[in-house]
Amino acid sequence: MSRLRVLVWYRAPTADQAALFDAYHRVSHELAGTPGLLGNELLRSPVDPTRLAVCSEWESLAAFRAWESGADHRGTTAPLRRYQDPELPSPFDLLGVVAEHSGRASALDHVHQGRGS
Repeated sequence: MSRLRVLVWYRAPTADQAALFDAYHRVSHELAGTPGLLGNELLRSPVDPTRLAVCSEWESLAAFRAWESGADHRGTTAPLRRYQDPELPSPFDLLGVVAEHSGRASALDHVHQGRGS
């Protein structure tokens, strides 16, 4: 397993979400350039708009653990902490990438589909 995705689950009433979005952007700006961090996204459920998550991608579990155990971790992420979903046993999940597909058809797939098969 190489790359790691970290999902942190949040819950915020619709009226509070502008503050959560602002906190997400501030934290993301502070994390820019963090060794091993490949990027992150803020996600919202289309079924329950009060449920949100930040999905960050890391080069490896070791890179994430190094950042997580560092002095800046808690202070940098503090603006988002108040939104963590209190109904979950853990507000985050660690998921290793073990297989992937791009979701895009290859050129050969397009040719094959174009023949009516």
